[in-house]
Amino acid sequence: MTISSSLNAGVAGLQSNATRLASISDNIANSSTYGYKRVNTDFQSMVISSTGGSYSAGGVRATTQKLIDQRGPLVSTSNATDLAVRGRGMLPVAQGAEVEVGNGANQMFLTTTGSFRTDAEGYMRSQSGLVLLGWPALADGTIPTYPRDTSDGLEPIQINVNQFSGEPTTRISLGINLPATETEIDSTGVTRNTSVEYFDNLGTSESVAIAFTPTVPATGSSNEWTMTLTDSATPGTIIGEYTLTFNDTRTAGGTLAGVADAVGSVGGTYDPLTGSIIVQVDGGPMEIDIGGIGESDGLTQVSDDFAPVSISKDGSPVGNMTSVEVDANGYVHAFFDTGITRTIYQVPLVDLPNYNGMVALDNQTYLPSPESGSYFLWDAGDGPTGDIVAFAREESATDVAGELTAMIQTQRAYSSNAKVIQTVDEMLQETTNIKR
Repeated sequence: MTISSSLNAGVAGLQSNATRLASISDNIANSSTYGYKRVNTDFQSMVISSTGGSYSAGGVRATTQKLIDQRGPLVSTSNATDLAVRGRGMLPVAQGAEVEVGNGANQMFLTTTGSFRTDAEGYMRSQSGLVLLGWPALADGTIPTYPRDTSDGLEPIQINVNQFSGEPTTRISLGINLPATETEIDSTGVTRNTSVEYFDNLGTSESVAIAFTPTVPATGSSNEWTMTLTDSATPGTIIGEYTLTFNDTRTAGGTLAGVADAVGSVGGTYDPLTGSIIVQVDGGPMEIDIGGIGESDGLTQVSDDFAPVSISKDGSPVGNMTSVEVDANGYVHAFFDTGITRTIYQVPLVDLPNYNGMVALDNQTYLPSPESGSYFLWDAGDGPTGDIVAFAREESATDVAGELTAMIQTQRAYSSNAKVIQTVDEMLQETTNIKR
């Protein structure tokens, strides 16, 4: 019985070391595979209770585990949509074959790195066929509230590389100096004109014409102007008319003292808290910021020069998409040749209690399981998760030097177990020879 148990233990040793050699071979074969998680093999002894002073060898059993929670070093690349996770968290992806079916039921897989590029249909797809998932943004670039304990809100990220985009102008800020000498007695009373371009809801260029007409007094100085606004989209139609009064005091000279609606004006009333008025252009309301009372950041009246020193506006003309990038918080930004940037998706990071409990699949992808625990979708950089690094890939977690050392140990252990079997064979032969 004891000799037989020795033979069985030797066989078990051969099998266990063969298993360890298989995991080492897998690790070395994938030493250059991006995102690969090394497999670790552990040995557990099997003990059989001994009685009567005899001992029976129980042998050994090998167990393997893929160490998904181990991360490899990050390396930089030249592709903006090469992504890697720095810290906890995993990227949600779907199989490209499921996305192409288009039944809306995409199984969420997880990975820690990927090289994504747009395919013929605009999907962000890796060379291994994985499609990046994210939450779609609204037209204004905000991300709605999605459930965080399910993948139901995630969609395959699809980029329309031929997309045109523009933003309508909703706000104009005026920094203009009006000549104080024009409101004095015997001045010429010449109207000063300027025009500010804006972009309507269809990206068409229009303009708001602004005329400043001084009030010429009979005596002294009036420090008063009439501001008239017209819209090029509706020629000849006045969209706002206001009477501007300026300070001439020692401490606040040249700043606005008051803004009043002209008689019959169709424009909105001046708001002293915001320093702006609301007028209606052809495409909708337009906010005109002329500065606050007593402030010098808007309309002023000093000296004898008419100077539009600072005129700004929001909005942009229609432009072509030029590139797409993902920031550290997972927001996918589309860049246009007009200089504007739009947020079109957000990629969350998925976190689980036990990464090593997930089911390992091909292409460095993993599936949550009961052993891994329930997952939660975090904003990258929030909670326990790390951030997303663009222009980067995660290298294999394999340490080749360590694996080669383990291979030598495994080879020696295998040879020793084979020697045990050879020794047991010789002992059994001696036992057989007793009868002779």
